Amino acid sequence: MLQIRHAIPEDAATIQQLAEAIWIPTYSPILSQAQLRYMLDHIYDLESITRQIKQGEQTYLLLLVDGEPTGFAAYSARPENANIYKLHKLYCLTETKGKGYGKMLLQEVEKAVLEDGKQILELNVNKYNPAKGFYERMGYEVFYAEEIPIGPYIMDDYVMRKVLTHY
Repeated sequence: MLQIRHAIPEDAATIQQLAEAIWIPTYSPILSQAQLRYMLDHIYDLESITRQIKQGEQTYLLLLVDGEPTGFAAYSARPENANIYKLHKLYCLTETKGKGYGKMLLQEVEKAVLEDGKQILELNVNKYNPAKGFYERMGYEVFYAEEIPIGPYIMDDYVMRKVLTHY
């Protein structure tokens, strides 16, 4: 049975564990081990995830398959323009690729954005991440490229955007 639910602060450790399990196989071919470790330690530290959930900085969704945490997403309105939402995170366990779980999570985020009366959803994807093809199949287009400094590292990303329509 599949379930997507809003994460609560007590889910932060589960999200952190999922990130560890997903990021290493996903980004090892793209990022150095030092950069990968830095990003996991800074983006997915327990305190940050807990704060983001508690303070509503990002809405986290948790995907459960037969009760087992399998993936997650996080999104929010952009602080500089509340008419545009940003998908901050969308990850499913590598072994579940092709089962439609990422699509389900993404559609749940899109639905939430529409229910909030907004129509634009943006996301960043590393230029070398094969997930770019997934987002293109889901109707997202490259809007622009950007380099984002994260600590001593640079993320080389595309910003992709989709104008949402009602389901």
